Amino acid sequence: QVQLVESGGGLVQAGGSLRLSCTASGNIFSINAMAWYRQAPGKQRELVASMSSVGSTNYSDSVKGRFTISRDNPENTVYLQMKSLKPDDTAIYYCNADLWAGLPAWGQGTQVTVSS
Repeated sequence: QVQLVESGGGLVQAGGSLRLSCTASGNIFSINAMAWYRQAPGKQRELVASMSSVGSTNYSDSVKGRFTISRDNPENTVYLQMKSLKPDDTAIYYCNADLWAGLPAWGQGTQVTVSS
């Protein structure tokens, strides 16, 4: 039983920055890893960045060098710092938690819109 709540989305001009936050509550000890996904209109949901329980990270090729995933363990929060944003980054961004057992948990999503 894990609940995820995202925040930080909004409208930003190309080249700008945003920081998304995801706070986990409930049985946080069941979380194995966390990740950020995004889904643009008419497109399939894609993995953007992930962080393992030991802090290792992975990024999709489209965001490497621009996005950074980090964590705040005392507050059970994961962040996605997004820099040099492009219109193609426009999507709903979802926080995801992989659990030690069972299906993963998902947040409600936060909209990121990048204008040209």
